[in-house]
Amino acid sequence: MALAPKLEFRQSQQLVMTPQLQQAIKLLQLSNLELSAYVEEQLEQNPFLERAAESGDAAEPAEAARERDDQTTGDAETALDLSSDQTAAKAEEALDAEVEPSDAGGEFRVNEWASVGAGKGSVDIEREFGATLTKEISLGEHLAEQLHVATRDPQQRFIGGYLIDLIDEAGYLREPVSTVAERLGADEQQVESTLRLIQTFDPCGVGARDIKECLKLQLIERDRYDPAMARFIDNIELLAKGDLKGLMKATGSDEEDVRDMVAEVRSLTPKPGYAYGSEHVQVVEPDVFVRKAPDGGWKIELNNDTMPRILVNQRYYAEISNASSRDQDKVFLNEQFANANWLAKSLDQRARTILKVATEIVRQQDAFLVYGVKHLRPLNLRAVADAISMHESTVSRVTSNKYMATPRGLFELKYFFTAAIASSEGGEAHSAEAVRHRIRELVAQEDPENVLSDDKIVEILRADGVDIARRTVAKYRETLNIPSSVQRRRQALRTAI
Repeated sequence: MALAPKLEFRQSQQLVMTPQLQQAIKLLQLSNLELSAYVEEQLEQNPFLERAAESGDAAEPAEAARERDDQTTGDAETALDLSSDQTAAKAEEALDAEVEPSDAGGEFRVNEWASVGAGKGSVDIEREFGATLTKEISLGEHLAEQLHVATRDPQQRFIGGYLIDLIDEAGYLREPVSTVAERLGADEQQVESTLRLIQTFDPCGVGARDIKECLKLQLIERDRYDPAMARFIDNIELLAKGDLKGLMKATGSDEEDVRDMVAEVRSLTPKPGYAYGSEHVQVVEPDVFVRKAPDGGWKIELNNDTMPRILVNQRYYAEISNASSRDQDKVFLNEQFANANWLAKSLDQRARTILKVATEIVRQQDAFLVYGVKHLRPLNLRAVADAISMHESTVSRVTSNKYMATPRGLFELKYFFTAAIASSEGGEAHSAEAVRHRIRELVAQEDPENVLSDDKIVEILRADGVDIARRTVAKYRETLNIPSSVQRRRQALRTAI
């Protein structure tokens, strides 16, 4: 074969992660509080950005600066359709083409792109001093990890996650169980059983509703909660008063035993939550409001109070650029002005994307908002992504660190995603939570003389259109703390005798 020089033309496509696209990705996964802090940094660095509240006649609204691109930044509460702007479309494509999250929860860290190089005038994504230091785990994170291991029941995880959010930094649950059950639309007994599960977590005593219950849980863990100790805990206020004789009378014990009980109680931890690192206290502000509409539907609005509003000062840019004579200065001014416009576009794109995802979640989980947690539908990232024509990674970023205020409480968007069980008739899939509820009902209504086996439950469920395996029924039954058919039959015999 002869070697000779030649020319070839090749056409190929590749995704170039420009600093602007990195910025759009970063903004999408930030919470409103983190976004406000980021915008504050940009206001300090970019001379062409101004706050909307502080602007005067010299500043032009960002939406006016982007009229040439047919994209507005008006009130995003009712705008669901993205504009056909070419630059915004490229940003969306870049977001959709991103690699999917590696973890099952789909969460990303704020410094996800900290290792990606950036040019002049780009987003400041360099690590700050202390960014690589070890972060002390918080009580909520510690409990959430244990909840994920302790149960596979989506409904119990949903309730448990809500209860963990209510536990304060000392480890106490200050809100009544009845109030939580009413708000979630769940059975009070189910919320109580979930709380009892959380009370078995480390640190011992967490999830208690008062000091007596906290000490009781720790004594049970030590196998020291006998009747005398129970009476001692019931009269713990006498210990605060130093009334030793009153404690001797209340417990029916002599002085030596009471002193031993006092030493035992004083070795306990009255505030177990303090054993874990506490996060900087921040009030969670909802990103989306869901309210009942007059026509019976739902009104979905963005929380504009927490969304930063910026203006692009075109007049100041025109004055400075005309007065500049050096090419280096003009390049710098053009870069800063382009970054200001891109930031305004990115904020608008972020608001529209959050609203689209939240609207689809509300549409899918309408039954939950009306009837409560028992009616959560099976939902995953792909279902929402396909419905709104976006990539799963985009939906994953939107649902992380974003909160929705509903008539039933404040929930993170990712709470609304539950597992699904296929239908045996080829119809709509069944929620795993709904199947568990059906199993609980079947066992509760069974005849003591004709106890239902797992195989029989499978037959009943398949007759109802639920395609489920026997081992899945057994697993669900165990997560519901329902004994096996043999154990239930023995209990029925003992009761009859």
